[in-house]
Amino acid sequence: MTHGHETAVHPDFRGIDVAGFCAAIDRLKAEAHANIGPADLAHLRRIEAYGRVATLLGYATAWIIPNPLSAFLLSLGQFTRWLLAHHILHRGYDRVPDVPRRYTSRVFARGWRRYIDWFDWLLPEAWDYEHNTLHHYHTGEDGDPDVAERHLEFLRRMRIPVVLKYALVAIVACTWKIIYYAPNSLGVMHHDGGRRRRESIAVLTVGSVLDFRRPAVRRLWLHCYAPYAGWHFVVVPVLFLPLGTAAVLAVLINKLLAEAITNAHAFLVIGPNHTADDLYRFRFHYGRKEEFYVTSVLGSANYRCGPELVDYMSIWLNYQIEHHLFPDLPMRQYCLIQPRVKALCLEHGLPYRQESVFRRFGRMLDICVGKTSMRQLEAFPAVEAASVAAPVT
Repeated sequence: MTHGHETAVHPDFRGIDVAGFCAAIDRLKAEAHANIGPADLAHLRRIEAYGRVATLLGYATAWIIPNPLSAFLLSLGQFTRWLLAHHILHRGYDRVPDVPRRYTSRVFARGWRRYIDWFDWLLPEAWDYEHNTLHHYHTGEDGDPDVAERHLEFLRRMRIPVVLKYALVAIVACTWKIIYYAPNSLGVMHHDGGRRRRESIAVLTVGSVLDFRRPAVRRLWLHCYAPYAGWHFVVVPVLFLPLGTAAVLAVLINKLLAEAITNAHAFLVIGPNHTADDLYRFRFHYGRKEEFYVTSVLGSANYRCGPELVDYMSIWLNYQIEHHLFPDLPMRQYCLIQPRVKALCLEHGLPYRQESVFRRFGRMLDICVGKTSMRQLEAFPAVEAASVAAPVT
C-alpha cells in the first residue's frame, strides 16, 4: 500500500461479484422494509426512555456537587437525542405503521420542535443535508464533508512530538461539535437556508467563526452557539438558584463536564467508521447502483454488534456498513440483517471490516497523527460481471 495521494493497492476486484452482490442486497433491502412494524416503534420509544431517565437522574443529582456520575448521566441524555435524530431524520421510522408524526423525518426537530426534540449545537436542517445527503451519497469522496484525513492534514504534517498531536486530538474530541460539526454543517448551506452542492466544503473554519461580516457566521452564532450556550450554561443553572448559589455553580460545572463527555463519546463512536488504513477514499463518484453498494462497503467499518447496551452506547453506528447500504431502516432492523449482510459480503468477495470500537479508534488515531494513511481508489475497476444500470435511490 502507498500513502498520500498516490494510488494504493486495492483488493482484487476480479474476485468481487458486483452484480450478484447488488441483486442480493436489493432483495434484502425489500425484505427489511417489508418487516418494519410496531416492534420498531416500541424499540424506539424504549431507547428514548433510556435517555430521559438518564437526564432526569443527572439533574436530580447535579446540584449537590460537581461529580462525574451526574455529568455522565447528563451527557448520556444529550447523546440519546442525537441518536434519535440520526435515525429519525434518515427517514428510518417514516414507514412504521401508525407512527406518531413527531417520530417522522418531516416533523422531528423541524422548526420550533428543534428545542424539544434535538436541541444541540447543530442546526438540524443543516446537519440533515450535510450528513444525510452529502456524506452518505459521497462517502469518502472529495464531496464528502466528513473526511477526517483531509480535515486533519495540517496535524498530520506538523513536525511536533506525536504525544502533542494526541493531545490536540483529545482537545478536538471534547469540543468537536462546537468547533467542527456546527460550523461545518452550516457551512454547506447558504446563509438564507438554500442548499449548494458544488461549492467548497470549507466555507466556515475555526479561524472564520468570529468574522461577523459574513452572513453565515452571524447565522452560526444566532441559531447555533447563542441558543445552546444560553440555555444549557445560563438558564438551566439559574433554575437551581432556589437551592442556593452553590447549587447553581455545581450544575454549571456538571453541565460543562457533560458537554466534554458527550462530545468525546460521540467522537469515539462516529469518527472511526470511515477513517482507517484499511478503508478507502475515492477519487471518483459512483455511476451506478452496484458501484454505490460496493464503495459503501469498502469505505465503512463496523464495531462489535450487540447486546443492546453496546448498540445504544454506539448509537447503532456499530452497524455502519448496514447503515450505509440501507440508511432509512429503523435501528432494530440493523440487528436483524447484520449477519446476513456480512455473509453476503463474504460470499461475493467483499471485505467486511469489523473490530472493537477501541481498535477502530486506534486506527483512526494513526490516520489523524500521520502514522498511516487511507487507501486511495482512483476509479471503479472494470468488472466482467453484468452491470446493474439502475440509479441509486
